[in-house]
Amino acid sequence: MTARNKGVPASERKRRTGSIAKHISFTGVFAALCFVATVIVKIPQPSGGYFNLGDAFVLLSGWFLGPAYGAVAAGLGCALADLALDGAIYAPATFVIKVAMAVLAYFIAKLFKKFIKKEKLDVLPRILSAIAAESLMVGGYFFYEAVCLGLGLGAAAGIVSNVLQGLVALFGSALLAGALYPLRPVRNFFPKLG
Repeated sequence: MTARNKGVPASERKRRTGSIAKHISFTGVFAALCFVATVIVKIPQPSGGYFNLGDAFVLLSGWFLGPAYGAVAAGLGCALADLALDGAIYAPATFVIKVAMAVLAYFIAKLFKKFIKKEKLDVLPRILSAIAAESLMVGGYFFYEAVCLGLGLGAAAGIVSNVLQGLVALFGSALLAGALYPLRPVRNFFPKLG
């Protein structure tokens, strides 16, 4: 038992953290949301990839599930989507990038939430963390295409479409989080960032 939980009844600790089964269930749900948002809305890019809405759920996974469960949901859901869309060559990079995005989104939002205490300004830590995570996505795919796939400077063609995808994910995830988190069932299950 941690010092933070010392003296807290077991029923209250369970309510705060939720059961492992609930965490695993919600990890599966968020992985499915990442998968579906990536597979359903896919617009081909000139650089060979495709534009999708999966990143919005990658960010939500990190914010709502925390760094461990959120990373698993984001990485698995998006990597499986690459496999389903005949993008197997991108699946390993997608897994690593989406895991890193969910973890980064959680920790950056938590860090900024310490400085921004007002509930009405809760969107600011999420937006700042989304900018960091989406920047990681743009840089991660550029590196993978330029170095690992050997495209060199040809990989720069994907930067613009990845930035646009990141902007859509940033605003979409911030709006969804702002709409969902005030709901009592959501607020009671998912941990606060700060």
